Amino acid sequence: MRGPHNIIRLIRTGATLERTGAMNVVLDAFEAPRALRFLAHALGKPFQWLGYKGDPDMPPATRALTAMGPAYIKFGQVLSTRPDVVGDELAEQLRVLQDKLPPFPRTEAMKEVEKELGRPVDTLFSEFSEPIAAASIAQVHKAKLAATGEEVAVKVLRPGIERAFRKDVDAFYFAARIVDLFAPGARRLRPMDVIEHFDGVVRGELDLRLESAAASEYADNTKGDEGFWLPPVRWSLSARRVMTLSWADGIPLGDNDALDAANHNRRDLGERVLRMFLLHALRDGFFHADMHQGNLKVAANGDIIAYDFGIMGHIDEYTRRVYAEILFGFIRRDYKRVAEVHFEAGYVPADRDVDEFARALRAVGEPIFGMDASHISMGRLLNYLFEVTERFGMETRTELILLQRTMVVVEGVARSLDPHINIWEVAHPVVEDYIKGSIGPRAIMRDLGNTARVLARFGPRLPALVENALIAQSQTEESTASGKTSWLLPALAGVLAGAILTLLLITLI
Repeated sequence: MRGPHNIIRLIRTGATLERTGAMNVVLDAFEAPRALRFLAHALGKPFQWLGYKGDPDMPPATRALTAMGPAYIKFGQVLSTRPDVVGDELAEQLRVLQDKLPPFPRTEAMKEVEKELGRPVDTLFSEFSEPIAAASIAQVHKAKLAATGEEVAVKVLRPGIERAFRKDVDAFYFAARIVDLFAPGARRLRPMDVIEHFDGVVRGELDLRLESAAASEYADNTKGDEGFWLPPVRWSLSARRVMTLSWADGIPLGDNDALDAANHNRRDLGERVLRMFLLHALRDGFFHADMHQGNLKVAANGDIIAYDFGIMGHIDEYTRRVYAEILFGFIRRDYKRVAEVHFEAGYVPADRDVDEFARALRAVGEPIFGMDASHISMGRLLNYLFEVTERFGMETRTELILLQRTMVVVEGVARSLDPHINIWEVAHPVVEDYIKGSIGPRAIMRDLGNTARVLARFGPRLPALVENALIAQSQTEESTASGKTSWLLPALAGVLAGAILTLLLITLI
């Protein structure tokens, strides 16, 4: 699939933007320079006839993205949370991409449910509504269980969505290969790895069994978090293309007028969204990676309700500590420590100068911290940091892509609730608590305990390992005329040292 025919797909992207009138909207939103505007129009206008027409009743940018396919819609969803980047007008236009896309017929959804669950719909549900929300990959119906009358939400994948996404992703792979071949300076961004990462995320989102499992794990992790709630999964009514959850009433987090009318504190909600994201990412290493307004509601009691768990982020313990130290270093304006962490983690080549890197980071952080709270932006920080790390040879860290992207999205959500929110003040206690718990003396003892438990599992094998090492050593000495010391002696010493260390640690713990 990843062949030259994708050139047409990419040309159609530019042609669609031109045909729908979205080209100027996008260029204006990003304040594109005159040279780029000229090049964009020069490439787009001659091929307008190849562009997709889209729905003329939609605003230009929304019309173009919905016409081009689900992967482009995902991109638009992210931009809809960043009015500080694309402007209030475009952000408002793109917000309909979150859950107000054209639905597919109710009858088709019912056929999918019957096929996936293996039973007629009327035996499962006494009521099955018209679509109440439609996004790029699936749509949701409100239903009542036939057995109990309880209200549930039934999510159903769009028919043929797998093939449609495959076309988009194939075009992205082709574009990444072009970058690899013709833009050597951009290879450090590892475009193929980035697209492969995105591809894996999308594949997971297209299997609702995986989403159900993610929702269940996420609920277990967050059940003690005050002011945050997840609707339980109904496993008996879920399958690969169908997912059923308990119904959750609430006001969409993007509807500020309704939130004000219900007397919800928007500043508190914005701070809580940021705080919960950081808590889940650092404490659990498992976070909701698609936290735009379309996936969040506010219950009558003020709880934030999250749903749509198709894209979840995973971070291992080591990466969490690195990320927390970098973030905490910026919060404390300790640029030398931020630089050292980059070098210790191997993010920046060891042959670069750490002091020079620290000065470059200071040039990134100081202007941002000197701004008014309403202008302090994590998105801007990440953008500046990206420029600096590029100059120092840092490669793209694919394990951080979702984390960084979600941080930008969550910040956009928080700012839409309160434009004057200070993200550093909100982040400081969460990151500081994590640092204290993961890098202090207790954390060291916990790490030693985990190491001891791993080594202890090899205890029964230690005698055999030592015996095999001695036999191998003896055979090596017999076959070596020079009688030089073999590398096996240090290895044997290491095994014995490991055994002693294991016994000591077990004794201490």
